[in-house]
Amino acid sequence: MSRRFRLAPAFLIIALGVALALHMSPSRAGSPVDAATARAVGGVAITVEDMDRSVDFYSTALFFEKVSDVQAAGPEIERLLGVPGARVRVVAMRLGAERIELVEYLGRKGRPVPADARSNDRWFQHIAIVVNDMDQAYLWLRRHNVAPTSPEPQRLPDWNPNAGGIRAFYFKDPDGHALEILQFPSGKGDARWQRPSDRVFLGIDHTAIVVGDTETSLRFYRDTLGLRIVGGSENHGLEQERLNDVPGARLRITTLRAAEGPAIELLEYLAPRDGRPYPPDTMANDLVRWHTLLLTADAESAAAKLGVSTEAPARPGLVPISAASLGFRRGFTAGDPDGHGVQLRAR
Repeated sequence: MSRRFRLAPAFLIIALGVALALHMSPSRAGSPVDAATARAVGGVAITVEDMDRSVDFYSTALFFEKVSDVQAAGPEIERLLGVPGARVRVVAMRLGAERIELVEYLGRKGRPVPADARSNDRWFQHIAIVVNDMDQAYLWLRRHNVAPTSPEPQRLPDWNPNAGGIRAFYFKDPDGHALEILQFPSGKGDARWQRPSDRVFLGIDHTAIVVGDTETSLRFYRDTLGLRIVGGSENHGLEQERLNDVPGARLRITTLRAAEGPAIELLEYLAPRDGRPYPPDTMANDLVRWHTLLLTADAESAAAKLGVSTEAPARPGLVPISAASLGFRRGFTAGDPDGHGVQLRAR
């Protein structure tokens, strides 16, 4: 067995957890902080059908750069992902300061994204990639024959004080995963998106998930995991309908952040209310499965707050990590109230 494969489980933890900072003990962090609080949003993990195809798409069409490429298998990986016999290839890719992980299940493929998936179905999740020139970015994507969701970029109307002037475009990757590019006008978005750059594709502003009830989701992400609300709006009108390809769309949008990393947007469709629920039998190797990656000081405390058993021998999703010097001690996988996947890593 090669040294590369022997070290794969440890490196997989790096890829799945997206280590954005060095390990810091809570005792050195200043004022006391709940150990279960999510300190950072580490990005997302996306299940893909064909890794080489996906890497080519994200690097060529969207200018992501490969950070690592590893394979791993074994009881810890099976327990973390909930897929018996799981053997995975994980490629971490970076755009600006943000990362994603592409995860291919080798030898045990899951189900494809439903051909009739809609933006208001509750399994919907996307990443929003910031560009500094929407027209150039849109032309570039057209040259790469991306599958569009929006007919063309949409400019959100000025009557909406929080979203007015933002330009956005929805499209899909080769597996049918939803993606968005957006450009912020002056005075909106993080200040770094306004800095001059010779790059068109800058980084990831947020990941968005469709939820059935905002208040229920806030109890999970804000009250339990400690993310804070940093913005919100109610979007509707022809531009929003065209952007999401949902006639009559009216959305309540709530933006949450941790201290580091991209935001998490909760998208509640106030209309129409016919979005389908997350299939309860979804497994991690199904292509609709994304995992939002959250870094926390104590995965077991977070697990207990979320109602996940941490008692041996059951420990679903809890993975002991021997390479503590890499910044992670434990991790677990859970589902939010709508079924979206969440992975927490202790650091």
